[in-house]
Amino acid sequence: MEHAFLVSAGAVALAEMGDKTQLLSLVLAARYRKPLPIILGVLAATLINHAGAGALGAWLGSLITPSIMRWALAASFVAMGLWILVPDKLDEGEADVNRSRLGVFGATVVTFFIAEMGDKTQIATVALAARFHDFFGVVAGTTLGMMIANVPAILLGDRFAHKLPTKLVHGIAAVLFVVLGAFALFGNGF
Repeated sequence: MEHAFLVSAGAVALAEMGDKTQLLSLVLAARYRKPLPIILGVLAATLINHAGAGALGAWLGSLITPSIMRWALAASFVAMGLWILVPDKLDEGEADVNRSRLGVFGATVVTFFIAEMGDKTQIATVALAARFHDFFGVVAGTTLGMMIANVPAILLGDRFAHKLPTKLVHGIAAVLFVVLGAFALFGNGF
């Protein structure tokens, strides 16, 4: 579990830097100025989203033969590495956080969950769960990675976002995913 947890946390923390959900965290922090319910909302949305993605990955991992799994994982990790290099933009609908009847926590959960659907980190969670066959380790790790990237954005707002060398972080994350792809294809102990 420790290996799956650490790889998942590191990969997602790096992949999330500059991601649209991190941008959404900044928007939520600027709009509501209540960090605790926003942080708890991000945590709840991430747990729900990544639990579903982890379950899908575990299920796919049990269906596919090891040989096909190796190639599928290698391709998916390399594709994730390349996708990370494409800058994210927050769509108008995703940035709509005017859900006042839900309160800060509810608005954060709903908005963040929707923004995370089909996102890089959700797809990475599917691939990691399929690879490691460790649902809890992967979901805990990817959730921690999301929190590592988003909590500072929520707490420090714009001051943090503009100082982050996102191109460098995206480059490191891209290399990490390509290395994970190589390990999935060629490494026995990965």
